[in-house]
Amino acid sequence: MGSSAVVPGNSSATSASVKVPIGSMLIVGVITALLAIGGCAGVLLYLAKKGKLGAASATPAPVVVNELHDDATPLQNVMLETMLVNLADADGHSYLRIGVVLGEEADLKAKKEEKPVPGADAALRDAVLGVLGKKQSAQLLADAGKEDLKKELKIAVNEAVPSAHVRAVYFTDYLVQR
Repeated sequence: MGSSAVVPGNSSATSASVKVPIGSMLIVGVITALLAIGGCAGVLLYLAKKGKLGAASATPAPVVVNELHDDATPLQNVMLETMLVNLADADGHSYLRIGVVLGEEADLKAKKEEKPVPGADAALRDAVLGVLGKKQSAQLLADAGKEDLKKELKIAVNEAVPSAHVRAVYFTDYLVQR
């Protein structure tokens, strides 16, 4: 009827070309790249701090020689991974999240020459879990609960892995949920 359509190839149709300055496009591209790199770096930093990177979990538990205990014997700290344990409460809904560091007697000369014993970490964790699984939340929350637990863990670990020579037990995480 009264409408007109633009036909491709028609010389009467005018085409408008859009010109964008190349400098503006370059600036936008550089800013976008910097934001992407910064975001990736931030995510990697966060994951590294939380210990969630795949490479970090494949490495053995860190061993640090850095302190003296009551009897002035140097201790070598062995950090076990944080554990989540069901407690022996009657309702069956209580659990404990705990981080344990074992202070082993450190004979620095012998430790440098020793090769790591395969499965030693598993035996240490098993001994700790064996003690924790028998505990009730009320025992762990009592005034002397943590100190009593440290004594029991030291005995259990030394019985399970006599070569460990554990002299001290430290908690890095301790949460009882009822």
